[in-house]
Amino acid sequence: MADAAAANDIQRRYKEFIDLLPLTIALAGLPTSDSGRYYGEEQIESRLYTIRHAYKAARAIARESVQKS
Repeated sequence: MADAAAANDIQRRYKEFIDLLPLTIALAGLPTSDSGRYYGEEQIESRLYTIRHAYKAARAIARESVQKS
C-alpha cells in the first residue's frame, strides 16, 4: 500500500510540474539558444537557478488562484 501511495504522489507531482511548465518558462523569460549553439556548464547552472525560482513562483501563483476561487 505504501508503494502505491508513493507512486501516486510521484505521478501527482509530475503532472503538477508538467501543467506548470508553460507558466514557469514564461516567468523565467530565458531566451532560446541559437541553432547549433550550446550552453556551457556555468550558463546551464545559471539558467537552472532561474527556472527553479520561476517554478516556485508558478506554484505559488497556481495555489493562490485555486484558494481564492
